[in-house]
Amino acid sequence: MAASGEKPYRVYRGGRQKGKVPLPGRDGREPSQPSDGKVRRQRKPWTWKRWILVAILVLVVLLVVWTVAGYLSVRSGVSDANGRLAPGTTAALTKQNGLILDSATNILLLGTDHAENGQAGRSTDEHSDSMMLLRTDPSRHRISYLSIPRDLGVTIGGVYQKINAAMQIGGPKLAVQTVDQLLGSQLPVNHVVVVDFGSFQKLVDAVGGIDVNVPENILSNRFDCPYSTQTRCDQWQGWRFHKGVQHMNGHTALIYSRIRENRLDPAWTDFTRGQNQQAVMQATLSKLASFSTFVRLPWSGSSLLAPIATDLSTWDFVQLGWVKFRAGDVLHCRLGGSASGSGIITSTQENISVVQEMLGNSAPQPPAPGTGLFGPGCVTGNQTFK
Repeated sequence: MAASGEKPYRVYRGGRQKGKVPLPGRDGREPSQPSDGKVRRQRKPWTWKRWILVAILVLVVLLVVWTVAGYLSVRSGVSDANGRLAPGTTAALTKQNGLILDSATNILLLGTDHAENGQAGRSTDEHSDSMMLLRTDPSRHRISYLSIPRDLGVTIGGVYQKINAAMQIGGPKLAVQTVDQLLGSQLPVNHVVVVDFGSFQKLVDAVGGIDVNVPENILSNRFDCPYSTQTRCDQWQGWRFHKGVQHMNGHTALIYSRIRENRLDPAWTDFTRGQNQQAVMQATLSKLASFSTFVRLPWSGSSLLAPIATDLSTWDFVQLGWVKFRAGDVLHCRLGGSASGSGIITSTQENISVVQEMLGNSAPQPPAPGTGLFGPGCVTGNQTFK
């Protein structure tokens, strides 16, 4: 309060000053006056709510920028991958009715490996070392993998021979047509992805490595010696892998996919090698659809697709990643049959049941006891074939 006889305002030459009356502060001193003689209202400090709102807006903007940059990077890689696909392949594919987001889609994965591994002439070999059908089923929130043995017998051009010869004879186009002939109209091939295992290790390294469940202890035959001197290579026993989940970099994953013999298991066959390759491909696909890969897309999106040739578009890859993210169940199936002296696996009636399990028309049935490595069937989740 003003002292007795003191006016509650000041009088200047121009008359009474407009605005609030400056009162003494808490310490008894009068507030300082601005140079222009006007009293300004003090700004309110920012509350924690305003800080949170600004932080959210900044994160949203960064996410949008990151997503656009990643999409453009992937689009460049997809364009190159489309250009690497052999001419005429898309004509053999069955057109899909609907989007991958809401329709069942069948994608044929073909793995080729030109390494000789002790076999002369394999550097020019175009056989499909690995054949697998990936089926997305959004209505069931399920992803299914169908392993097709490379030695499975089919008729190609009127000649009964191994199914992997289709790639050698007519490239991915004939491979697609042969798989369509094998599986019938129930599992038509809508898309195709060709993976070159020779440059595959770059892809695995680009996604930060993969986790593969090794079904048994392995001591391989001696190939791709890691030592530079012949003396050490002669003493070296081979590549070792321990049973259980193993984290592999690109080189380790490539070695694992190329093992043709397990000296600890006499029952090991080339059929097993195909399964190992498919396990590597499945683990890589899962890593491609992971959040950690999304974070690195602006820098590595284009290089991730360097070992791949495909008809899938950028939008198809986006849909595939979302369907993979939402899938709750994973089904692993394989075709099989009886082995003959010629090395060809003859398809059996049980393969029809496997196709029905892939379609969801019956419950998954594991291979029957006693059928051996060539037994057809399905397992779910993290189970592995014995």
